[in-house]
Amino acid sequence: MSALFGRRLRRGATTTAVAAAAIAALSASQAPGAIPSGPGGAQAAADANPPADSSATGNSPYYTELPPLVTPDKPGTSIDLPALGTGPAEAGIPASVLAAYKQAEQSLAETKPGCNLPWQLLAAIGKVESGQARGGRVDANGTTLAPILGPVLNGNGFANISDTDNGAYDGDSAHDRAVGPMQFIPSTWATWGQDANGDGRKDPNNIYDAALAAGEYLCHANRDLSVDADLRQAILSYNHSQEYLSTVLTWFEYYNKGTHEVPDGTGVLPVGTGPADPVPSPAPTPTPTPPPSPKPSKPSEPSPDPSTPGSGGPESPSTPPGGGSTSPSPNEPGTPAPKPVVKRIEKTGTGTQTAVAGSQFTERASVRAVDSAGKPVADVPVRFEIVGDTDARFTSGKSALTLTTGEDGTATAPPVQAGEQTGEFTIRATVDVKNVAGVEYTASVTARQADGLTSTGDKELTAETGKEFADQISVKATYKGAAASGVAATATMITSAGSSAPRADGPYFKDAAGNPLRELKDLKTDANGALQLPKIYADDTTGTFLLRIETEGGATLTVELKVTAPPAA
Repeated sequence: MSALFGRRLRRGATTTAVAAAAIAALSASQAPGAIPSGPGGAQAAADANPPADSSATGNSPYYTELPPLVTPDKPGTSIDLPALGTGPAEAGIPASVLAAYKQAEQSLAETKPGCNLPWQLLAAIGKVESGQARGGRVDANGTTLAPILGPVLNGNGFANISDTDNGAYDGDSAHDRAVGPMQFIPSTWATWGQDANGDGRKDPNNIYDAALAAGEYLCHANRDLSVDADLRQAILSYNHSQEYLSTVLTWFEYYNKGTHEVPDGTGVLPVGTGPADPVPSPAPTPTPTPPPSPKPSKPSEPSPDPSTPGSGGPESPSTPPGGGSTSPSPNEPGTPAPKPVVKRIEKTGTGTQTAVAGSQFTERASVRAVDSAGKPVADVPVRFEIVGDTDARFTSGKSALTLTTGEDGTATAPPVQAGEQTGEFTIRATVDVKNVAGVEYTASVTARQADGLTSTGDKELTAETGKEFADQISVKATYKGAAASGVAATATMITSAGSSAPRADGPYFKDAAGNPLRELKDLKTDANGALQLPKIYADDTTGTFLLRIETEGGATLTVELKVTAPPAA
């Protein structure tokens, strides 16, 4: 943590002068990092400055280092450079971080298409706020390996923001602190927090959740980020500073020229030149809201920053004078206990899970990892996967995801959303541990059902022989009082009230070739539970006939059809 915030700049006269000089040099050279101009320039941006109490970050400090003057690649190639390690180091974005930005862009393109959010804007803000999650130091699920916390916002050199979350996110019950790779203050996260990775949590320390939340925040108030004035207003709403606006726009322009993917944990951290910010003390991983079930995973201990002298990181190992080891011997006090080894995983949920097509399963697949003594093992990655011929998916839209066990050794998959395809499939849970077998849950999707069927018309259905019935039959299906959509139904001209056999004479439907048809199958109710039958025709047989309509689930309705002889000439 000291490395991160030790290199961030306190917002003061020295910082402003340094950044202003660098920005001026970029603008004068018309380099790739030059700030895009727009209607009204800086004055228009200042006029768009929103009220100070709506800032996403609480106006916390941020990195002010600018990108290099060299263009990372020719324009238009930023999405076409998937190769690892291709191009300048500053243009590299860690794989999980880049994936989170692009996923947020795609999600908002569907939910808020008028916003036109580019992922490069999220990348620019993420670079300025946290150095792309401290160079992409995240786990397989996208959560930072150690909490990223801003300084205490107690008015001592920064804004004064009293605690709003009882320390749940930032570990401080007196004042707020900006949290996570996109540096949300807890009060803002309470409004804009998202669950983008489908683990049932809204976690500001998760890059997927934070990136989508940042996108939602930037898009609110019906902003169109393809319009320069809206773009500037959105950035200023994130942190109220002209210096911040200029820095973000410069990185935005740089990333628009080209980027490439680098492995997680290898991203380049920015370097500051001003006085160091106060170093935040390590805090436990915040408890996300709403709280997951079971308990959230045990937080990882903050890892030393490899670039901080004396941190013990891989690039600058800390050794005492004379070269002796600082590691305690197994008999010395403070020797860490050996990490428990997983011997098996076991089910903690129910057996077979069942849901009606189009609905959400009420039960969730859950497993517990235990050691040889049967004690729970925390921080174990568990892969949940939907296997089989099915269109069911987890509520995140994925068919597979990885979650980490909590302190009680339990990991619980998000709910499963049933598709329209009926039948059985499997939810499989596995761990990447040798000789540890996975477990499976059997899941079943049943057809949509109706327990009620009523006619929506009250006219008597009559026709003369050889003619068609003037009115078509319309019915409505319900299930537990609500409209039942997509329910399969049949309509049959039956021989009698006590029989379901189709008649050989009397009223009939027509098939595609115009031939008489006295039984219709594969009918389905619409989104409102309604079903309208095709036209019915009378042959030369007079009398009263019965039409029975049946739905999946057992709902039935019998309708009378009368056929009369034509009046005498």
